[in-house]
Amino acid sequence: SAKGNPMADTRSASEKSAAHSRANAQFAASERRDQAAWEIIRAERAALDARTAKLRALRLAKEEADRVAAANAPTPETPAKPRNRKTARAKKA
Repeated sequence: SAKGNPMADTRSASEKSAAHSRANAQFAASERRDQAAWEIIRAERAALDARTAKLRALRLAKEEADRVAAANAPTPETPAKPRNRKTARAKKA
């Protein structure tokens, strides 16, 4: 064929229509699969977001409870360490 001249389409109108219908059906099926995949992804993201929010709320509640417990806890008195007399005598000598 010469450059720039497309090949003549020798298919009948019914063949062209059938090919067009098949192409549209395949495209529609692909779109439905894509949509289903996106719905699954959205559901997974929503579940992950819900779990993350729940865990964050639990963590914040625990941190607050720990903070309150630490604020209300009595300060432990550290007993004075007894001096080691042997060390004190050795320094004097």
